Order: sequence, then structure tokens, then C-alpha cells
Amino acid sequence: MFPTGLPSPNPPPPAQEPRPAASDVHNDCSLTSSKKRKIYSSEKEDIDSISSSPKAICNSSSTTSCSSSSQQQQHIQKKLRFEDPLDLIGLDVKMAEESCNSAESCSKARNVFLPGGVGHHANGLTKSAGSATFSNSKPGAAKKLVIKNFKEKPKLPENYTNETWQKLKEAVEAIQNSTSIKYNLEELYQAVENLCSHKISAKLYKQLRVVCEDHIKAQIDQFREYPFPYSVLFLKKIDKCWQDHCRQMIMIRSIFLFLDRTYVLQNSMLPSIWDMGLELFRFYIISDLKVQSKTIDGILLLIERERSGEAVDRSLLRSLLSMLSDLQIYQDSFEQRFLEETNRLYAAEGQRLMQEREVPEYLHHVNKRLEEEADRVITYLDQSTQKPLIATVEKQLLGEHLTAILQKGLNNLLDENRIQDLSLLFQLFSRVRGGVQVLLQHWIEYIKAFGSTIVINPEKDKTMVQELLDFKDKVDHIIDVCFMRNEKFVNGMKEAFETFINKRPNKPAELIAKYVDSKLRAGNKEATDEELEKMLDKIMIIFRFIYGKDVFEAFYKKDLAKRLLVGKSASVDAEKSMLSKLKHECGAAFTSKLEGMFKDMELSKDIMVQFKQHMQCQNIPGNIELTVNILTMGYWPTYVPMEVHLPAEMVRLQEIFKTFYLGKHSGRKLQWQSTLGHCVLKAEFKEVTRVLFQKEQLELMFNEGEEFSLEDIKLATGIEDGELRRTLQSLACGKARVLTKIPKSKDVEDGDKFSCNDDFKHKLFRIKINQIQMKETVEEQASTTERVFQDRQYQIDAAIVRIMKMRKTLSHNLLVSEVYNQLKFPVKPADLKKRIESLIDRDYMERDKENPNQYNYVA
Repeated sequence: MFPTGLPSPNPPPPAQEPRPAASDVHNDCSLTSSKKRKIYSSEKEDIDSISSSPKAICNSSSTTSCSSSSQQQQHIQKKLRFEDPLDLIGLDVKMAEESCNSAESCSKARNVFLPGGVGHHANGLTKSAGSATFSNSKPGAAKKLVIKNFKEKPKLPENYTNETWQKLKEAVEAIQNSTSIKYNLEELYQAVENLCSHKISAKLYKQLRVVCEDHIKAQIDQFREYPFPYSVLFLKKIDKCWQDHCRQMIMIRSIFLFLDRTYVLQNSMLPSIWDMGLELFRFYIISDLKVQSKTIDGILLLIERERSGEAVDRSLLRSLLSMLSDLQIYQDSFEQRFLEETNRLYAAEGQRLMQEREVPEYLHHVNKRLEEEADRVITYLDQSTQKPLIATVEKQLLGEHLTAILQKGLNNLLDENRIQDLSLLFQLFSRVRGGVQVLLQHWIEYIKAFGSTIVINPEKDKTMVQELLDFKDKVDHIIDVCFMRNEKFVNGMKEAFETFINKRPNKPAELIAKYVDSKLRAGNKEATDEELEKMLDKIMIIFRFIYGKDVFEAFYKKDLAKRLLVGKSASVDAEKSMLSKLKHECGAAFTSKLEGMFKDMELSKDIMVQFKQHMQCQNIPGNIELTVNILTMGYWPTYVPMEVHLPAEMVRLQEIFKTFYLGKHSGRKLQWQSTLGHCVLKAEFKEVTRVLFQKEQLELMFNEGEEFSLEDIKLATGIEDGELRRTLQSLACGKARVLTKIPKSKDVEDGDKFSCNDDFKHKLFRIKINQIQMKETVEEQASTTERVFQDRQYQIDAAIVRIMKMRKTLSHNLLVSEVYNQLKFPVKPADLKKRIESLIDRDYMERDKENPNQYNYVA
């Protein structure tokens, strides 16, 4: 049987009476297949084919009677299976079937022929009359099937190839011209399969290529002679031609699919039908210089219009660029020119906008351009273009202007704390190679410059520490939010702070100590305990950047002593918290003296409890309640002893306490520091008032007279001149003026006279009069600094000896270098040289006899 849709090469003549003679295999002209395949015919299909024969043929001379179709089906039980490794071969069938157990006949022979045309052939199956007899067999006996090959292969009729090709050609041309196809697509497919089965594949492929080539050649002239080369209409015409070509090739390939999957697949040098179509379209249309130039120029013009803000047909661009990509000319013909145009456009735009716009506006424009180009890649450009395209935009809009952007606008962005713009700046600079490093350098320079204006200017000493804390909070916030906590920027910030804060030696350390004193002093109601703790943490961060930590210690100890002795400390917990932070930062040696001061205050409380018990046991009379703080001289700042003339009652109590204390602690020496004490006096004016005074000697003098001069008071009390003037100023020129000064003025001058102010009034019964705190004089600062320097000398000496002991012999330059590395505070070269000379004089080291610039350690 021939494939569906194809007429048989030898159609059978009109039906005639069949004869029992077997037909020769030479008369069978069924089509054969050249490919390996297996044909499985189910038992039902075999039965149907037999039962559908036009006529059952029986031998009349035989004793065998004809049986009906249904009786024949009952005796066929075995499935027929035909296999041919190369071709579909005609078969000679011998079949044996069991005999019927019928009451009317014992043995019947039947001649069965498969339906077909003249010669008793059907679908290549032929049998002889003799072979069709069924022998007597027992019920249930096995059936036997004998298969024989054709003696010769069937041949195609004459003109079959040409006629079939004409049909195929007409179908291809109909597809190309968008007209209806006369033939059934399945019929055309079977025709291609038949031609391929008879080794006509190569010819068929060539013929198909010629037809496609002729059609594509005919399309080129309309594009070459198009009058408007850069118009959208030209691009749409190209796009329509391409879409039509793709649709046509898909249709053509579906008809010639058998050819594409057999012959073409087996010949690796031949392109597939689809690739052949692409190759022809590329060679004859797109590779034409005029057409390609017009197409690429038109695409670039559309993209340029879109970049300038116009609305363009993006689907047209997407289709055309997809065409170039499918034709494998996207990179060579389009991408290179596109990137060159992009580079030229953004180079000019970057130069122009850097002159016209401010930095924040320019950064937003760059970000917008990058987003647009990324969207362009997603919408219609090939994915391979993304990386070079974005790199081109970043280079021309950012890479070429990194320094200019930072010089023009970074300081303003940081000064104005423009968080969003700074975030965008960091984000954009991170995209460019070397951008983060350039930004980091300018970031460090900005911190150094801004911080130096805070530290170096003496006019800002009062607000220096607060400004440093605010500045540190600001840069920390910028690093966290804008710079994504980049480690390089954190380290750069620390380096910059360390640099500028030590440009002015010692002063920042001193001011930080005084700032802490102002926050820990009683009366500071600016912050709660939690806020105070956070503030101390921030101060410790600034403290880490300081080289002269020993200067901080000296001033901090001095202020801590005042707070403890006068009772001005706001909170013992806050004091100990600060002490703990210093210990954690600098070690136990740094805070050992400060901890000793707290121990002294606690021991003094215990001693005073014992002293009061002693006074009660001894029944010592007296109306004065004495409180003494015992201070270990090595822990506390050095105070200059001052001899003052105390009232007799006070002197008597001092002696009692001295006897009591030395009785408990033998071998110790007490030295009274009257300048650090204070007392409570009861004074009677027109209104009785209790007043807290610092210097009781002054008020007690006025019990003996009404008016005294400055010289008289100084002679009677023995108080040092500066201290006396400050005390009189607090009593006569402050808010609570219990003394009257003549003449009236703010300062105490020589010759001034003082008398008791009998008309003094105050709304409170208990008044606290603090001694006016004079600003720290230059001499006091120099004294503190000198003490720090003396302590530093010991550290320098220890470092030099340590190095020489380890190295034994060392040159001067190397020794100086190693000393600088070990010391945590700045040292002038002249001071270091003096310490080396001092150690040489004390025989810790000596100069080399042959080389004066070399030192030897002396064991």
C-alpha cells in the first residue's frame, strides 16, 4: 500500500475474477523505503485487512467448502510482524491453520488470498495458490509463517520525480508569494519522504536552495533604490521583509522536514533549511553595503532620538536588532558603531554638563543615564552589549570627571550633610575602577581640613571638644548610611582624626579632661544617667586618637581631686564608670593613682567615724565639727603647702586629730592643706542667716572690728595674695555680698577697705558662697605641662635603655627611629638627644670610639 496522499505509480485496472494461481513477485510495484524502520501490524489490523478484501476466493474442485469472513477470523490468532533492515520487501506467505472440527466435514483445505490488485498482490504481500492451503491440524496447534524477500526492488514510475518536484515548487512559490497552496500539506510531506527514500535528497536540496535564492534576489532592488534611507518607513520595510522571510522559511521547512532531518543531518557540511534561509538573506540583502548602511544608520538614528527624549518604536528596534543577531552580524555591523556613537555622545555630554550643572544635579543625571541604558539592553539590545555599553557610559560620565566632581562638590555635600546625594555619589563611584580610592583620599583630606579648623584655632577652645564630638557623630552617620560601612572609609576616618587632633600637642588632651570634669561635676542637669554614659563613650573614642594621654591624666587627676575633696562629684557611679573606661583603654597602670584617690576617700570616711567615737569617749568639749580627709601624697596632685593663721579652736582640733591618727598609724607624717578646706559659719545680720563660707578666717576677723584694709587682712590671716584676692572678691563682689568693699568695683585692688554688710538680705537661710574660680593661669598650665614632661623623661629613658639592652650596638638614626616607634607621645628631636646625653653621662651607654654616631650598651 502506498503512503497516504500519493497515487500509486501503477494504479490497478478494473476488478476481475481472481484465479488461484499465485502471482509473480515481478508484478508487484509497491514503493520501498531506504531507511531502517519496523512496521508492527496488530492482529486486529491483519484481520481487518483480510476481512475487507472484495471477494473471498475458493477452490471449487476441492472438497473444501467456503467459509464466511467471521469463520476465517476465528482461526487467525497470531500477530504478524514484518521487519526489514534496509527496504520494505515483498513477502511470500505460507500459513497453516488448524482444521475445523465440523460434523459435516473431517478435512477441509482452503485457499486464502490477501486482497489486492491484479496478480493478487496487496501492499507488497504476494502468495501462491499452493502455499495458501491449510493442512489438517489438531485444535490449538501452532501456526507457521514463512516470509520471503522480493527478487527485485520496486521502481518509481517515469516522470514521478519531475512531477513531484513541480508540485513542491508550486507550493514553495505559493508560500513565498503568500497565496493559497493547491495541495494538502501532508501530501507534500509524503512526496518529500518518497523522493528522499529513492536517493534523490541531494538534488531536492539543491533545487529548493535555488528557488529560495531566486526569491530573495528579487527582494534586493526595492531596498537599494528606496528614496528615504534614514526614515522609519525604510526600517519598517526591512523589518516586514525579514518577518515574511522567517514565516516563509518556517512553512517551507515544515514541508521539507524529512529532508532536513535525514539528508541534511547526515551531511555536516550542509546548513539546515532554516540556516540556509538565514544565509541567503544575510548574503543577498543585509550584507549588501547600501542596505546594511541604511539599516544601521536608521537604527542608530532612532536610538539617538530616544536618548534625546523623543518617543520611538521600540518594538521595531527590538525586531531589527534581533534580526541582526540571528544573522550573526550584530557585533560586526552594529555593536561596534553603536558603542563608538555612545562614546562620542556621552563624552560631549559629560564635558558640557560638568560646566553647566552642580554636582548633585549632575550625579542624578548620570544615574538616570545608566538606568536608561540598562533598560535599553533589556528592551531591544542584545545581552552581550550590556557590559561594554555600561562601561562606556561610566567611563565618559564618571571616570573622566572623578577628581573634578569631588573638587567641585564633595565639600559642599559633606558640609550640608546631604545624605542622599552622598549615597548616590558613593554608589556611582563604586561602579568605576579606582573611583572608591579617589573618593577615599578626598574624604580623608576633608576630615583633616575640617578637624584642623576646630583644633588649631585657640578661639574655639571653649567649644573644641563638643565640636569634635558632633563632627565625629556626623562622619560616623555618613559612613554607616552613605558609604555602607566600608572598612576603608572607617580606617581612613580614624587615620584623619588621629592626624589633625595631634597637630596641636597637649591642648586637646587638656580640654577633653576639662570637658569630662564639666560633665561629671555636681549641678550638671543637662543629661540623664544613660545620656551621660553615652557621652562618656563618645569622649573615649576621641580620647583614643590623642597621643598625649599622660597630659589628659594630669589634668583629669587635678579636676577629679577637686570634685572629690569639695564634694562636687555628680555621681560616684559615673566617676567609677569613667575610671573603668580609662582602665580598659590604657591599662591598670594608667588608672592606679586615680583608683588610689577613691580608696583614700573611703578610708577617710572610716577614720572620721572612729575619730568621732574617740571624741565622744574622751568627752572633749567643742562646738566645731571637724571633718578631715587623709590623702596619700603619691596618689593626689602636688599642692604647695600654705601657712595660714587659723582660729585657736581650729588649731586645737587639728592637734587632737593629729594625736589620734598618729597613735593608730605610727611612722606617718601629716601635712595640712588649708587651701582645700571649707567651713560653715553662722552670721547674724538684721535677719539671721546661715551661710556656707570658704574662708572662715576672714569673717571671724570682723568680730573684732568693723573695717579692715586688704593689707590688714593679709597680715592677720597669712593667706597668699592671689588666693586672698579671689576670696574677698567672692565675698564682696559676688551675688551674695556679705562684705562691703570701698571703693566699689569688680576687682580687688591694693588699698581697698572691707566692712561687714549689716544690711545683707537673702531669700534663703542657708547660702553657699563658692570661691571665684580664676581661669587657669599660664604659670599653672606650664607647671602641669612641666610635670607631664618630667614623667615623659622617665619613659624616654626607659625606652632607650630597653632598646640598647636588646640591640647592644645601634646607630643614632636607628635608635631615634625605634624610640619613636615605642613611645605613644610626640617627642622633639632636641629633647630626645638630651635624654641620650643624660644616659651617656650616667653610664647606661657610651659612644663608639671609632664611630661617634654609634652607641654601645654598657652592661
